[in-house]
Amino acid sequence: MKRFLPLIIFLALAGIFYWRIVLIDRGDMPSDIPSVMIGKPAPVFDLPNLDKGRKPFTAADLKGRVTLLGFFASWCVDCGIEHPYLSLLKGHGAALVGVDYEDKSAAARAWLEKHGNPYDAVVTDARGRTGIDFGLYGVPETYIIDRQGIIRYKQTGPMTPDVIRKTILPLVARLEK
Repeated sequence: MKRFLPLIIFLALAGIFYWRIVLIDRGDMPSDIPSVMIGKPAPVFDLPNLDKGRKPFTAADLKGRVTLLGFFASWCVDCGIEHPYLSLLKGHGAALVGVDYEDKSAAARAWLEKHGNPYDAVVTDARGRTGIDFGLYGVPETYIIDRQGIIRYKQTGPMTPDVIRKTILPLVARLEK
C-alpha cells in the first residue's frame, strides 16, 4: 500500500485540479469574491486628498452622484495593468475617485504623474483603515456606489476593457437613471 501512496496522492490532486477547471468553465471564477457590503451604505470615512490644496473626501461626498471608488497603490503590479483602461470610464456620468491604499503620498504622486491621472479626485488611505472597513481583499479593487451612498457592486482585481464594457458601464447607466 505504501508503494501506491504517491500515485493515490497524485490522482487525488489531479482530480481536484480537473474539477476546478470544470467549475471555471461553468463560470465559477475564483476572482468572484463575494462582498457582504453589497446593498449596504458605504462605511463612514474622511480621507485626506492627495493634492494638499483640495478638501478631504468623505462618505457624505458619495451622495448625489454615482461613484466608482477604486483602491490602488503605486507598488501594485495589477494596478498598473488596470490603469490604462480607467480612461474608458470617463464621460459616462459617474465620478471616478482613486483611493491610494497603504502607500506613501510621494510615491503615489510620482506614479500618477508617470502613468497619468484619470481620477476626478485622489485620496489617501495611508493606514488602510478605510480599505478594511470596505472589506478590501487587495488592490486593485473598485466599488460602485449609487447616488444614495449604497454599495452596488465590487470588482476584485484589475478591470479590463471587457469588464468595463459588459459590467461596469451598463450598471453605471442603470444607476444614473
